[in-house]
Amino acid sequence: MKRLLDSGRSYWMRTAPFPSFAPLAGDAEADAAVIGGGIVGLSTAWELARAGLRVVVLEADRLAGGVTGHTTGKVTALHTAAYDTLRSKHGEDAAGRYAASQSTALRRVIDVAGGLGVDCELEVRPALTYCEQPEGVEALRAEAEAARAAGLGASFVTASGLPFPIAGAVRVEDQAQFHPLKYLRGLVEDIVALGGRIHEGTRVTELADGDPCRLTTASGATVSARHVVVATHHPVFDHALLATRLTQHRDLVIAGSMPADRDPEGMYITEEGGKRSVRTAPLADGERLLIVTGEMFTPGSGGDTEAGYGRLQAWAEQHFPGFTLSHRWAAQDNSATDKLPLIGRLPTEGENVYVATGFAGWGMTGGVLAGTVIASLVNGEPEPWGGLYDPGRLGPALRSAPEFLKAQWDVGKRFVKDRLDTLGEGTNGPVASLRPGEGTVVRAGGGPCAVHRDDQGELHAVSAVCTHLGCLVAFNNAERTWECPCHGSRFGIDGEILQGPALHPLERRDPGEL
Repeated sequence: MKRLLDSGRSYWMRTAPFPSFAPLAGDAEADAAVIGGGIVGLSTAWELARAGLRVVVLEADRLAGGVTGHTTGKVTALHTAAYDTLRSKHGEDAAGRYAASQSTALRRVIDVAGGLGVDCELEVRPALTYCEQPEGVEALRAEAEAARAAGLGASFVTASGLPFPIAGAVRVEDQAQFHPLKYLRGLVEDIVALGGRIHEGTRVTELADGDPCRLTTASGATVSARHVVVATHHPVFDHALLATRLTQHRDLVIAGSMPADRDPEGMYITEEGGKRSVRTAPLADGERLLIVTGEMFTPGSGGDTEAGYGRLQAWAEQHFPGFTLSHRWAAQDNSATDKLPLIGRLPTEGENVYVATGFAGWGMTGGVLAGTVIASLVNGEPEPWGGLYDPGRLGPALRSAPEFLKAQWDVGKRFVKDRLDTLGEGTNGPVASLRPGEGTVVRAGGGPCAVHRDDQGELHAVSAVCTHLGCLVAFNNAERTWECPCHGSRFGIDGEILQGPALHPLERRDPGEL
């Protein structure tokens, strides 16, 4: 492998290209329309197609090119230290249903891959949440006990396959890791074989609920469908204000080869040291691909992303001798303030519109779970898992009022502070001082303007006001993107949408007027 094959595009996207699908041209009808082509959308579409429904998938860009394409591919019911929190917030029964549902999703992946004959490099491995510092042991002992009480075969251990000592860990056997895009490519092939339609480059901009529902795309094409699934990571249609119950975060990811005899043979995660998550994947010639995640940050926080990549690489080289960097990218996730994903009917949008979001970084099991839950609801079956994930739930949301209020305070504070900052003379630096590769937000033409100077010295200018709900974007210096700190929308240097919930690009400005 070369020293640096790709920066920004994940290893999965490089090694499992999907077939291309044409944008929707003209109008269409279906039993179910799925907005979004990541693991939630494709898992749901596959479940519905298998149930005999006419399905259409509408993806704004490329299939699995967003959040799903930038995952680490862990398929596990051990979600860092979730169970002690769930037990304390929602009770033993809720924690038990959470464990059972996540474990069922894990088994679903294994069964589907085997049933379809998909070679997705699936490996059964233990999952461990660990700490290196003695101060973290008590919390992990409590987590192990809570996970056991919830039905997972969890144990507290003090040894692991990591090449450095740990103080303790929660360990759960028989979890899995896979190549997520190879798995989803198998689903795509089967959806098409079952008569499903898939359209890429098709951004849905309007949703009118009814019977049937009606979707309108940016090109003017429409889709009429009895059921609609909003599977866009952050809901692009949100009259229920789910955005107020979601917080955003991103993690940097690096990957590279290492000798196979140094494989730690497990999936590991710790919240210490800016978070570190470790797993490996098979490579040829007696090597393994080491994947390390960490350096968590809020989109648009304005931090030095390049420095974060440097810290992550230094950590990997120190702890795993022989590691050779080949890829780096960034993942993005959102979390519900009450710590439970939102899966089911989308409140305020009628009986036939569904949503899935808030997986808190565990979208591989969460996405597959969402597909089974929504398919059950569409088919008129009782709500799975006793309504644990119902987006309209009130009790859990009320019990998490402090987290909810903090999330809204953070958004409101950022909304006001950014506008005040851009008023100060020289607060973000004059445009003339921008070096190639840099970007900043300035006050120009009566409003905030996001300005980037590319490697050739040319300026690119767009409105700095996010088209979702009006927060100001900030520059990510590693990916060279504009990111919204409020709800996670991301834009290219010329304003094009890279990731929602924004439905419209940033307005272009004339650099000559700065």
